[in-house]
Amino acid sequence: MKNELMHVTGSKALGLTVDAGISLMPFIKCLEKRLHEEKTLKASFYHSILEYFRTRDLPQGDIPLDEVNQYGDFFEYVYASLSPALLSEKNEAWGLSFPLVPRVFYGTDLLYELLESKPSNSEDNEVSRAIEDYKTERVQFVYKLILQRHYNFEIPVKIKQVHSWMHEKSGLLRYYEVAVNTDFVEVTVKGKLPELNFVELYNHFTQDNGHLLLEEVLPLDLFQFRGFAVLSVTDVTAKMAVENIARLRLNRTPGHSAERYRQVLLSLKTLVQNSHIEFDLFPFVRVNNEAVYGYEQAGTGILFSIWGEQRLSPEAFRKQAEGYASNPNSFFSPDIYGEDEMAMAFLTPFRDANVESLALIPLFFDQTLVGVLGMHTWRGESFDEKTLALLDPAFAPIAQLLQIYIDEFNLELGGIIREKYTSIQPSVQWKFNEAAWHSLHRKKKNLPEVTENIHFDDVYPLYGAIDIRNSTLERNLAIHADLDHHISLLDDTLTTLQVHDNSSLMMELRFNCSKWRQLLAQGELNSTGEGNLNAFLTEDTREYLVHLSRENPATEPVIAGFLEAVHPASGHVNRHRHELEETMLMINTAVNNYFESEKDTLQESYPCYFEKFRTDGIEYDIYIGQSISPKKPFNHFHLKNLRLWQLSSMIAVARLTQQLQDTTPKKLKTTQLIFVHNHMIDISFRADERKFDVEGAYNIRYQMIKKRIDKVHIRDTDERLTQPDTIALIYFHERDLDDYLPFIRFLQETNSLDSKIERLELEDLQGLSGLRALRLGVIYPEPA
Repeated sequence: MKNELMHVTGSKALGLTVDAGISLMPFIKCLEKRLHEEKTLKASFYHSILEYFRTRDLPQGDIPLDEVNQYGDFFEYVYASLSPALLSEKNEAWGLSFPLVPRVFYGTDLLYELLESKPSNSEDNEVSRAIEDYKTERVQFVYKLILQRHYNFEIPVKIKQVHSWMHEKSGLLRYYEVAVNTDFVEVTVKGKLPELNFVELYNHFTQDNGHLLLEEVLPLDLFQFRGFAVLSVTDVTAKMAVENIARLRLNRTPGHSAERYRQVLLSLKTLVQNSHIEFDLFPFVRVNNEAVYGYEQAGTGILFSIWGEQRLSPEAFRKQAEGYASNPNSFFSPDIYGEDEMAMAFLTPFRDANVESLALIPLFFDQTLVGVLGMHTWRGESFDEKTLALLDPAFAPIAQLLQIYIDEFNLELGGIIREKYTSIQPSVQWKFNEAAWHSLHRKKKNLPEVTENIHFDDVYPLYGAIDIRNSTLERNLAIHADLDHHISLLDDTLTTLQVHDNSSLMMELRFNCSKWRQLLAQGELNSTGEGNLNAFLTEDTREYLVHLSRENPATEPVIAGFLEAVHPASGHVNRHRHELEETMLMINTAVNNYFESEKDTLQESYPCYFEKFRTDGIEYDIYIGQSISPKKPFNHFHLKNLRLWQLSSMIAVARLTQQLQDTTPKKLKTTQLIFVHNHMIDISFRADERKFDVEGAYNIRYQMIKKRIDKVHIRDTDERLTQPDTIALIYFHERDLDDYLPFIRFLQETNSLDSKIERLELEDLQGLSGLRALRLGVIYPEPA
C-alpha cells in the first residue's frame, strides 16, 4: 500500500470551486452505526477500528492534504474493512481520494502503478474529453450527490468514468473504468435548503447544459462536503474494444467504410493486446443467391488476395465459397509450417505470403454465414489458443458489421438497377417511396388496395435527339453491297463445282444466281424481293451445297471455304453490315457514356428527371419543375441552366462523334436536334410501360410533335432540317427563344458556334403548321 498524493486527471481536475475537505468522521459514524447492527465476527473488527481511532486521538475535523500521509495506518484499517477478506491487495486497484476532486492520497500498489504508467501527455482517444467536458461532468456528479442526500431525487445523468491511454510496450490502448463511492462523503447545508420544481428540473437535465439551471437555483457555495471518496479501478480494455466495434456499427457514416474497418481492426488488436497480430474481414455477398466477390478490403487484405479475383476466376471463387458455406468450419494453427499443416493444400497461398500463425473463423448473423474473420501473424510471430479465445466477445458485433456491409451491397445493386434499368431515378424516388408507404399503410389497415397515380404537374420539358445521318440509307447500301458480294462468291463457287456436278439442279441454281445478280445491279429489289433473295442464299443453295459435299468428298474443300465466307457472324461477305453496326455501336456508346457522365451534374443545380432512349441514335427527355422537388424552391434560372447545358452538350456530342471518325470502320456523322417547348406540361408514370409519359390532350400534342420532327424538311425544299455539323432548334414562337438567344451569342463568342444563324420556316406536318427553326454551325477545335 502507498500513502502518496497523486492527481488522476492533472489540470482537467481544476476549475470547480467547492467547500470540500478530507475528514475521517463520515467513515467513523458509518462504522458506529454498523457496529450496533452487526451480529457476526465483523463486529469485533469494527470495534477494534473505533478503538484505534479513539486511542490514537485522530482528528475529528478537517485534515489538510499535506498532512494526510500521517494517517496511513488508519487508512489500512479502512481498506481492510471495505475489501473482500480473501482478495489480494496485489490484484486490486483501490484507493482513497479527496472528496469530489480526483486527488488520490492512499491506495494499493496496483492503483499507483496504473496511474504512474499513464503518460503525462496522454489524451483519452475514443473517450477523450476537453477540460470543459470534465468540469461539466464533475458538476453533474456533485449535483447528483446533493439531490440524492437532501431531496431523495435521482437525476437522469449517467456518469461513466472511463480513461484510456497508450500502453508503451504494445503501442495499443488500454481502458480503465473508475468507480467512485461517495458513501463516506457528508453533504451539509450552510443555510436554508431551497425548494425545487422537479418536473422542470428533470426536463432540463435531459438537455445539454441542464446543470446550468441548478447552478442558478442551487448554488454550490450553499453546501459543504467532508470525508473521502473510495476509488476502484477496473481494466475494461476487452469490454471497451467490443463496445467500440458496436459503436462503429451503429454510428457508421456513408463513404467512410475504410476508416470504419480500420477502427474495427484496431479494436481487435486492442482486444488481444498484441500489435503483431493482423486481422482481415472477408464478407460473403451473393447475387441471385450465388457467391460473388466483395469490394472492400479490410486489414492486410490477405484474404482478398488469396480468395479474391486477383487469384481466382469468378467460377473458381463461387465453387470454393459455396463449398465452404456448406460446411463452414473454423481453422486454427499456431504454425502452418507444421508437419500436419504442410499436407493441407489450401494453406499453400498463405505460406507463400509469409504467414506463420493462422485462424479462420466463420461469422454468422441470424444463423446465416456472413463472412470470415481472418487472424494471422507474419513469420517470426505467433499466437496460441488463449489469444484466440479473447476474441469471443467480438464475434457478434463483427458479424452484424458484415451483415451491414451485405445489406449496403444489396442496396447499391438496387440503386444501380433503379438508376440504369428503370424509370425510378433518385430525383423522383421520394414520390415512389410515398406511394409505396400509402400502399403499405392501406394493407396494414386491411383497406382495399389502390394503385396510386404517380404524377408531376407543371414541369418544363426539354427534348434532344442525336441521330446518325442517313442511317437507313447506309444500312440499305451495306445490305446491297454484302448481297452482291454473296451472289458473286456463290456464282464463282457454282462455276467451280460444275465439273463435279452437271445436274439440272446445278443449272437451275446458276440461272437463279445470274437472275438475282442482274436484279440487284439494276436496283429493282424491293423488301419482298430482298427476303426471297435471302431465302435463296441461306436456304436453297446452302442445303444443296451441304448435300453435295457429303455425296462427293472432292467438293468439300471448295464448299467449306464458301460456307466459312458466308458465316453470319464471321464471314467476310457480311463485312459491310458488320462495319456499319460496329460504327453505329461505337457512336451510340460514346454518346450514351457522355450523357451518363453528365446526368449527375445536371442534378446539382436542381433535381430533374432525365431519361434516354436508344433509336438509331440517342434521344432524351428532361423534366424540371417545382413538383419534382417540392421542398426546394424552383426558379426560372434553374430552367435556363438546363437550356444552356442543352446547347453546350450538343456541341460536345458533335465534336465527340467527329473525333470518332478516325477510329470507326465507316465514316458516319451525327445530327443534333433540340425541340423548344416553352410551356409546362403534366407527366405521369405508366406502370404498364414502366416509364413516364405526358398526360392530358394538350400535353399529348407535345409528344406528337417530337415524333414527327426528326425528318422534317425546310419549307418548299427537299432539304432536311437536320444536317451534320449543325444544331437545329425547332420552335413555334419567337418568344420561345428568349432563353436560348443569349446563350447562343455566348457560345458564338467563345468559338463554339459559328457566327452565322440560319432562320428557317419548316414544312407543314400532319396536324402541325407554323414550325420554325434555327440552324447553328458547330465549330470544331483545331487538331493538336
